[in-house]
Amino acid sequence: MQSNEFESLPNIYLVGPMGAGKTTVGRHLADLLNREFLDSDHEIERKTGATIPWIFEKEGEQGFRTRESLVINELTNKKNLVLATGGGAVTQTVNREYLKHRGIVIYLYTPVEIQLQRTYRDKNRPLLQVENPEQKLKDLLAIRDPLYRDVAHYIIETNQGAARDLAQKILQVIVSQVLN
Repeated sequence: MQSNEFESLPNIYLVGPMGAGKTTVGRHLADLLNREFLDSDHEIERKTGATIPWIFEKEGEQGFRTRESLVINELTNKKNLVLATGGGAVTQTVNREYLKHRGIVIYLYTPVEIQLQRTYRDKNRPLLQVENPEQKLKDLLAIRDPLYRDVAHYIIETNQGAARDLAQKILQVIVSQVLN
């Protein structure tokens, strides 16, 4: 298929926990679709000139979530976009509404063991700067998994296959469901 065949597809939004590969898979998916790729966390940092850990430290999680909702509203109004959201974006009802009604939402389901492998050295994840990161990931998944599932149009498991393969799989699922 040529990229112009995908122009009729709505925006694609990737949700899921930390370490799910939303940014990496999203970049590959955007390449396959010949679309712009954005990451909501990176956009927040770009707009504020501050890192996410700094925002959490100065404004708390609620201050960050307010900024996140403004950015997600803005980005979901763009066209021809693949967007990776932050792991906690779905905790805000307004964000779930923006995502669900303005594009196709893909939940990248990732078991806690894999999340831990992918995030254990990352100091740029404020919620994991705790004594027991594995328990924190379990607690977050228990709260957020139902929200990811609620907002998702499709669920893709990320524990098998490289990021490019997952992007190809997402594209096949979307094309088979939306364009056929």
